[in-house]
Amino acid sequence: MASSSTSSPQPKVKTPPEPNVKEVVLGNGWIKPWYPSFYPEELVGKALDTLYVCQWCFKYTKDLVPYLGHGSLCVKKDMSEILGEAIYVKDDFSIHEVDGEEHTLYTQNLSLFAKLFLDTKSVFYDVTTFLYYLLLYRDPAIPNCKPQVVGFFSKEKLSWDNNNLACILVFPPWQKRGFGQVLMGVSYELGRREGRLGGPEKPLSEPGRRAYVYYWSGVIARYVLALPSKKSVTVQKICDDTYIIPEDIITTLQDMGILEHWKRGGANAVINKAKVREWAVAHRIKMNSPVDSGAFNLADSEEMDEEYD
Repeated sequence: MASSSTSSPQPKVKTPPEPNVKEVVLGNGWIKPWYPSFYPEELVGKALDTLYVCQWCFKYTKDLVPYLGHGSLCVKKDMSEILGEAIYVKDDFSIHEVDGEEHTLYTQNLSLFAKLFLDTKSVFYDVTTFLYYLLLYRDPAIPNCKPQVVGFFSKEKLSWDNNNLACILVFPPWQKRGFGQVLMGVSYELGRREGRLGGPEKPLSEPGRRAYVYYWSGVIARYVLALPSKKSVTVQKICDDTYIIPEDIITTLQDMGILEHWKRGGANAVINKAKVREWAVAHRIKMNSPVDSGAFNLADSEEMDEEYD
């Protein structure tokens, strides 16, 4: 058989732009950025070797001496006083709600820092229409350790698409500790308490999609395995109870590979509970939710629940 010498053209893979900052010093840590950010050109030029960023307020400089001087005097070391009450407290971390309109410079600086690790993010200076939820972590292994922001998510105050999250990031040194799952869980719990059925702003980046499918899979697995034996459930029922929108539920069920075609009872497909259990074991899914509903600020929670009952 003769073989053809021609082959179909391969799609070009878009190469991400080179970071305009080669390394960032955040507190006592050195971090290598992944993407360029929109820091002032007069500061970074075409490329800057080292950018110094305050771990408390995210102000930045290219000079070491001013950085060291600022670090000893920064007023935002005491986050609870500067940024208000925590809405969620659990073990060694807490989550604080910050209004971009009230803390404009802080959230601008935070957004500029975050862009170094996010391929897609559009909000840098117009932060007034967003709320930011800061994840503060106190490392129990370090004596007298002050809480430090290690990640956050933002959401629009008024989203026409009912998105419960616009942007999410756990800073690289603190990734792979489950903090991202906590932030996602808090965004959905806040949405439930606000009566907002939605999900993250789309399209998602590929890392974002993987992280969310993992989160949705865990929620669905725990939900299905907690159902009584032979209990039937619809996608809409899962949506009503988890606040995950139907399209995300369906996409996740397909990704998990736990659906079976079924022609009886008016259903095109059913969830195989045994496959869900196998999937949960294989992916080491914990049966406890990453978010404790009792860890939210009770006064705020009761007010929101009463408003939407």
